Amino acid sequence: MAATKRTAGTRAAAPADTHTEAPGPTEIRSQLVRIELLKAGVWLGLALLIGICIILVQPILLIFAGIVMASMLDGGARLLGRVLPIGRGWRLLIVCLTLVAFLLWTVMFAGSQIADQAATLQKVVMAQVERIAAWASAHGMGNLQLDTKTITDNLAGTFGRVTAAVGTVLGGLTSLVMILVLGIFIAIEPRLYERGVAWMLPMKARENFYITTARMGFTLRRLMAGRLLGMLVEGIGTWLACLAVGIPMAALMGLLTGLLAFIPNIGAIVSGVLLVLVGFSAGTDTGLYAILIYFVVQTVDGYLIVPMVAKKTVDLAPALVLGAQILFGALLGLMGLFLADPIIAMIKVALEREAERNAGAQADTKTAAINPT
Repeated sequence: MAATKRTAGTRAAAPADTHTEAPGPTEIRSQLVRIELLKAGVWLGLALLIGICIILVQPILLIFAGIVMASMLDGGARLLGRVLPIGRGWRLLIVCLTLVAFLLWTVMFAGSQIADQAATLQKVVMAQVERIAAWASAHGMGNLQLDTKTITDNLAGTFGRVTAAVGTVLGGLTSLVMILVLGIFIAIEPRLYERGVAWMLPMKARENFYITTARMGFTLRRLMAGRLLGMLVEGIGTWLACLAVGIPMAALMGLLTGLLAFIPNIGAIVSGVLLVLVGFSAGTDTGLYAILIYFVVQTVDGYLIVPMVAKKTVDLAPALVLGAQILFGALLGLMGLFLADPIIAMIKVALEREAERNAGAQADTKTAAINPT
């Protein structure tokens, strides 16, 4: 009887000792565990994405360069459509064939002459640099010892080593071919890739994605149109002016000036230094003419072409572009330096669209607060 009472007392006291059990880490069916695993997966995926972007920075830049090339090809097809009432595919084919023909002409007909002038350019520039170093040493500015290897190493350190493969001739040609092929594929069917990226987004975010990409495409086409027009004007103008005043290596100076015009701010400085050094190698008068040519060409490009085509659409502050070039050049190398301007323009478009969405949401909130249903 006493045992029975003790057993009953034990059973009666047992519920008082129990406590609420929390789900353990193996309880995958638990909603709490699933939420925590989802949070951990998001942070882990973000860390892996950042690591992959750092490791694959060079292919990512090549892909973005292909997108920039596609925008230029698409812009050329759209511009040609104002003159030729034919299908977009035929217009794009004409633009691509024109580009290939120009590249072949440059390699076959102008390649040997430009190659000879490039070898002479290095000797002329180094001779002028040595003269400047000797003048600085003679005026008590220190003993400067400059050679080609020292200058090359300093430039490599300045522009970063992430994209060092692009610095070689073979690497540069391979990268150029990849950019051209990728740009042609994207330009043939841009909507296909746009829909593919949108398919991976939630349904509610797709409309905003389409609006943002449309604005990015418009901005990129206008930016590249202004850039190409500036390259053409600066290259041809420098070439003809150098021929007129007798500056050596006029074809190479025009080609380098045109190519470097793709890089705002820094490209103009580099091309101007090269032009002045080559000009003074032929005499003081020729050097003064070189300075005059540089200022005339840069004035025409900076005050006529850029405001007319690109600045009205993109409106990027010069200090912002220069800062981005310094940052991307140091982190990403030459490719980052070349693509700094388009990257900043795309970021600006995305931020403006996000600000527009936020302003619209705030206006809707105020309207709902004033006029509640």
